[in-house]
Amino acid sequence: MPWWDLRSLTRLKNFSGLFQDVSSKKPEISAVNSDSFTPIDLPLIGHREDENKMQEVQLGSHTVRSHGMTVARTHMHDWVILMLLGLIVVILNVIHPFYRFVGKDMMTDLKYPLKSNTVPFWAVPMYAVALPIAIFLVVYFRRRDVYDLHHAILGLLFSVLITGVITDAIKDAVGRPRPDFFWRCFPDGKDVYDQLGNVVCHGKKSVIKEGHKSFPSGHTSWSFAGLGFLSLYLSGKIKVFDRKGHVAKLCIVFLPLLFASLVGVSRIDDYWHHWEDVFAGGLLGFIVATFCYLQFFPPPYHAQGWGPYAYFQVLEESRSVTQAATIVNGCNPEARVENQEDETSIHGCMGLALAHNSGSALEELESGR
Repeated sequence: MPWWDLRSLTRLKNFSGLFQDVSSKKPEISAVNSDSFTPIDLPLIGHREDENKMQEVQLGSHTVRSHGMTVARTHMHDWVILMLLGLIVVILNVIHPFYRFVGKDMMTDLKYPLKSNTVPFWAVPMYAVALPIAIFLVVYFRRRDVYDLHHAILGLLFSVLITGVITDAIKDAVGRPRPDFFWRCFPDGKDVYDQLGNVVCHGKKSVIKEGHKSFPSGHTSWSFAGLGFLSLYLSGKIKVFDRKGHVAKLCIVFLPLLFASLVGVSRIDDYWHHWEDVFAGGLLGFIVATFCYLQFFPPPYHAQGWGPYAYFQVLEESRSVTQAATIVNGCNPEARVENQEDETSIHGCMGLALAHNSGSALEELESGR
């Protein structure tokens, strides 16, 4: 049969029409693909500044009432560990520290007068814990983000309690005498020593016990743990490192650190600590605060430093679900070929019926030759 037979020409025309249908559907395929790879699918960390502003606008959908219990249950094990850390702090304060050898020739640096505290013990949790939490609440009422509130409080408490455990453990292990140890050991000013040259204290036991807890400074470490965390938190919220040169923002961030430093200076002025104790305590507290902050928040200089990791993760998941629902709803079930639903693609918008029809047309063309 000649190749230009009418029947063959008809089949060839149908075959060419099939390819025209394929080419006509290319824009639809490309439209689906272009919608599938929007900037939402990219990592949220590293987006442009305009994208960050759009994310900030979406704040307010996750409140304490709507998501508070869910977030608390998710971090239930963290709260349990937090309570264990608090129990360890209490135990470390109850046990006796190491009573280091103190000879008569060492008393030269330990005869400073016994003074009261400029910053009392009860004031430390007030400004290192209660004050930051109050600021977190103010931010929450403005932004309505339960993830930010929960993670800020949890990170702050972890920062303070971890610092407390490390500080008290080192205090008990080192047992360094305070600068006013002489008057704690000999309140009447009459020093007594044993045969080895070690002190034989006859002062109040609780005062003597406290006199062996000089290194490191607990006031300073707690201050830098709480106020250092607050400083990092504020630097992210007000976008200190936005490269716009607003030095006034740095003044706000430095205020908590300045207050913590003055607390450390007061410990030296009160002769409760040596300068090495204060330096080590401040360094310890700020390092722990930095680690705890970075567990929940991006670095303050990051583009998304204004919010917690959990917020961006939930935002990405919600956007992915919304995008998937939009793609599925955009499909037209009536346009699918009957009895070929099992051959649909993963997008649910375009089946493999097209490929099946093209294969049948090729077979007919071959048989017609």
